[in-house]
Amino acid sequence: MSVLCDKEIRLLAEEDEMIVPFQDRLVSKEDGRRILSYGLSSYGYDIRLSAEQCLIFGRISEGECDPKDFKPEILTKAQLMEDEKGKYFLLPPYGYCLGVARERLKLPRDVTVVAVGKSTYARSGILVNITPAESGWEGYLTLEISNCTGLFNRIYADEGVTQLLFYRGNPCEVSYQDRKGKYQNQAPEVVFSKV
Repeated sequence: MSVLCDKEIRLLAEEDEMIVPFQDRLVSKEDGRRILSYGLSSYGYDIRLSAEQCLIFGRISEGECDPKDFKPEILTKAQLMEDEKGKYFLLPPYGYCLGVARERLKLPRDVTVVAVGKSTYARSGILVNITPAESGWEGYLTLEISNCTGLFNRIYADEGVTQLLFYRGNPCEVSYQDRKGKYQNQAPEVVFSKV
């Protein structure tokens, strides 16, 4: 299994719509303003956090979060804010939120995706956790974001939030699509845990 390079990712994005919308270079400025980069890099692709939805876990001292019986009412819609630096959500100290990617993925049978953090966020105490997107999976990734600091932390909308690494191996016997995985064809909105 090997990691795909820029020209391989570009080919799959342009010919097979593996990433839509696709940016064929790393963008770090928009409208004369510095942004957290997104787009194609040497061996990966930096996706963006959509400005459409960010849900923050509440600070309820009584109660619990059960992944087998997820209750959406434990989440609060984050307010989208904006200043001269851009649009952002404010994540409270030690807070956790769910967001959604702006880009839609459509993975071939021989490609699986793993996400890693961006150094700019990691150095600010932000941890982005995304589970692997298996071969044959399609949809918009739900993004899980933690603020590991005791400070409020900005999460910029419509800017780069995490880097995807694309691994190619031999075509699998049964893809995520074949087994009708429960998160197949995710809409551009936060998708809660399903059992």
